[in-house]
Amino acid sequence: MVDLPNAAPLTGGNDRASLTRAELVVMPDHGGARLDAYLASVLAGRSRSQIQRLMREGRVTLGGKPARSSTRVRAGDVIQVELPAPAPATVEPEPLPLDIVYDDRDLVVVNKPAGMVVHPAAGHERGTLVNALLHHIRDLSGVGGEQRPGIVHRLDRGTSGLMVVAKNDATHAELSRQFHDREIEKEYIALAWGVVQPGRRIDAPIGRDPGNRQKMSTRARRRRTAVTRVTRAEHFRGVSLVQVVIATGRTHQIRVHLAAIGHPIVGDPLYGGVRRRVPGDLRPLAHLERPFLHAARLVFAHPRDGRRMDFSCDLPDDLQMVLDELRRVQQAFGEARRST
Repeated sequence: MVDLPNAAPLTGGNDRASLTRAELVVMPDHGGARLDAYLASVLAGRSRSQIQRLMREGRVTLGGKPARSSTRVRAGDVIQVELPAPAPATVEPEPLPLDIVYDDRDLVVVNKPAGMVVHPAAGHERGTLVNALLHHIRDLSGVGGEQRPGIVHRLDRGTSGLMVVAKNDATHAELSRQFHDREIEKEYIALAWGVVQPGRRIDAPIGRDPGNRQKMSTRARRRRTAVTRVTRAEHFRGVSLVQVVIATGRTHQIRVHLAAIGHPIVGDPLYGGVRRRVPGDLRPLAHLERPFLHAARLVFAHPRDGRRMDFSCDLPDDLQMVLDELRRVQQAFGEARRST
């Protein structure tokens, strides 16, 4: 049985080794939609152009007859679709070290190291999280017609921490829905300049910075809603260790929001978090080679049965070392002042 979101229960199975046959019944809330648009909305990972190609190949029927893309569907219509087996991945597997926190037949949770790009792109064709996943995970059924992991969300290259990745189309669609509907809890640990008060809520839409395409900004012309909350804070002289929860997942969101309120993340060169000169009690910060930002907790409902999945991971060694040294040095400076 094939499991597809937003559709009635499906019947069907393996027609041939290379095909899966699925039957969908159009629900009332989809009545009136174009057939290609409807199928793109319920066949997770399949684009409208891919659906149209299936129609041209005669793999889609409506009421037992070959279907056209422009046909308007009605509630109760029965649609049959032949889905070719996923093609081999175009990205090469690589035996890269990878901390797999959880693994089942539908998804995998990993603790991404800092310095690793999530998905291959220009300038980063190898050494990515996807390359590593293709090596470590052997039971991918594929997403979007290709034997590849389904990337639902991303972490910046310099950010470490938890990510959930889908192994199949149905899981990818349901996790994407949970992210879209803000049902997933994402908690980060960051070290920011200055005194950041707990309880601070930053509600500022974010878009591409018109002056620097590598940056995002709260002053962009085209912006999307973004909300960040500071839930806890530990204050040092000059910096704050903060726990941050985000309701949205915009590119660079935490980095942009903290910088926008005057508290950039320590070690973040793009948003003003690198300082050449610091007082002696902040000298451990000079050891940072990336932004002090870590995705420490991730909570979501399992796409198959709805059970609560709650994962946490400690600060990686590079950040913990800086934090331990910062505490030690600041304590020593404080004791020295009190003795004089």
